[in-house]
Amino acid sequence: MSDPESAILSALSAEEGSTIADTYAFAASHNFDHNQVVGVSKSLEGDAYVTLKELSTQFFVLQKEANDISTNGSQEVRVLNALVKAGDAGLSIPALQQEVGKDISKIGMGNCLKNKWAKKDKASGNLIAIVSEAKDDVREQLAALQAASGDPKALDDKAVQALKRRKLISLVTRKSYTVSRGPDYKPKRVKKAADLTKEMLDSGSYKTTTFKEYNFQTLGESVGGGYLHPLLKVRAEFRKILMQMGFEEMPTSKWVESSFWNFDSLFQPQSHPARDAHDTFFIKEPAATVSVPEDYYERVKTMHESGGSGSIGYRYDFKREEAFKNLLRTHTTAISSQMLYKLANQEGGFQPARYFSIDRVFRNETMDATHLCEFHQVEGLVADYDLSLGDLIGTIETFFKKIGITKLRFKPAFNPYTEPSMEIFGYHPDLKKWTEIGNSGMFRPEMLAPMGLPENVRVIAWGLSLERPTMIKYRIDNIRNLFGHKVDLAMTRNAPICRFEGGEEEEKQQQ
Repeated sequence: MSDPESAILSALSAEEGSTIADTYAFAASHNFDHNQVVGVSKSLEGDAYVTLKELSTQFFVLQKEANDISTNGSQEVRVLNALVKAGDAGLSIPALQQEVGKDISKIGMGNCLKNKWAKKDKASGNLIAIVSEAKDDVREQLAALQAASGDPKALDDKAVQALKRRKLISLVTRKSYTVSRGPDYKPKRVKKAADLTKEMLDSGSYKTTTFKEYNFQTLGESVGGGYLHPLLKVRAEFRKILMQMGFEEMPTSKWVESSFWNFDSLFQPQSHPARDAHDTFFIKEPAATVSVPEDYYERVKTMHESGGSGSIGYRYDFKREEAFKNLLRTHTTAISSQMLYKLANQEGGFQPARYFSIDRVFRNETMDATHLCEFHQVEGLVADYDLSLGDLIGTIETFFKKIGITKLRFKPAFNPYTEPSMEIFGYHPDLKKWTEIGNSGMFRPEMLAPMGLPENVRVIAWGLSLERPTMIKYRIDNIRNLFGHKVDLAMTRNAPICRFEGGEEEEKQQQ
């Protein structure tokens, strides 16, 4: 048996005007797969050996139920035959189902009554045949279609529509081609070389080699570069602003923290609701941290159990196993506490510092349009001597002015590890209302004293999510369209550069 390419070129070699009328019939006559014949024909067309003209052929194919009817007759005729066989008494519906089958009975009974081949006896409820025999039109129509290889013209439109309603046939469109000689036709194809090689130059074979035509005007495929996600664009702008304000970035690459650094070091009691599994993701393996600074641990334990620095503590038994539990950090303040501990115990003693972080945190929350189980927290803190609430408000106002938010309000709030504490509200120009944009406060002495910080050192801090200002900046109303598996990659590619003009406008006004 020859291969499809040789068979096609041979069929066209008989005379100059030779054609292959239909690749489907050609494939069937040579016992080739039609898709393979089409593939070879298109390859030959690419080398100008042949030309192709597309053909479209429509025909009906019989479904599984139709094949059963072709063999055994339609359901209505089989039901009628069963009723005729039962005589004048007819058959009850259960008896009919047992005789011909439940599916056949269901379809055939309805069509028998519709065609008035049978009736239902009111007294007994049985089905009784009215006629002794009937012509099986459906079986004959299907046989006619089969004989005509599914040609739609084999039946009138009414019969076709009736068969389609019963889902006995379906229309199929087959694509095939007429094949004719091309401008470079030859009885046997010679593969054209795509490249000029060193071996060709050495041997001189390039002189007789046929090469593919070069298209010097074509452009190479465009190289797709990476794109910064809108969150990363806003983060980069926030980092620049905070560094301009003299802040140093904290190392926040560790997502797993111990409960000690995440909660206990912040003077948050071990019975606090935020430490329940429904609010926090605890780690199964490894379930507990290896160690914490023991001397610091003892001071934190004492502060929780009996207090200090003017506090009476929480008056409960501080449990080591609870403090050592591993979890996905619920806030970057876990890093802030570690940085403050290092600051208090560094060589040379305490030195004033400004720190910030922008990184991911995790909370076991119900997801909706504005909440996810993971988000990014922006946090800043200043540690210095004799700071006041006025320093905190001034620092916050400076930061938010630089990102274009000039209308701020502060509302008293409660946080376990800050006192006083304030919620930060900003005026939303699109929504035309005040909306919460962050939280702030001064770290409590009960948190700072165990670290070893001097008594008159105060730490002011504030935090906000990265997602909320990003959603406002890019006019995104659902957080799931910003972060997560539903994000549209085109949005990432087309998102404009993030730039906050607030800081520049303020500088111009001062000049």
